[in-house]
Amino acid sequence: MKEANLIHCVSTLPLLRDALDVINGKWKLLILVAIATGHHRFREIERSIPDISSKVLAKELKDLEQHQLIRRTVQEGPPVLVTYEVLPYADTLDTVIFALRDWGLNHRKKIMGPAVEA
Repeated sequence: MKEANLIHCVSTLPLLRDALDVINGKWKLLILVAIATGHHRFREIERSIPDISSKVLAKELKDLEQHQLIRRTVQEGPPVLVTYEVLPYADTLDTVIFALRDWGLNHRKKIMGPAVEA
């Protein structure tokens, strides 16, 4: 990093921390993608993401709901039906996700060599 950018960078660290708190971890983006691609019920989401536990999924869904990226809807039954949907605010993550994807590919090529594909 250039020194001139360092002062600006330090002042933006709290904002970066806020952003990382929202998308941090290995599950949140996978959960958003699962819901966006049609997995709206808890078990559907769980089955679409290998190795995620029910406990972790429940926690991550609550976090995503608190950050207003998804909505949880309960339809009284019987049976009671709980569904999740991605809210329009989640679309604001698109540029972030694509930038992270591009950086990840470039980083992988740097570490593993140029023959790496997406």
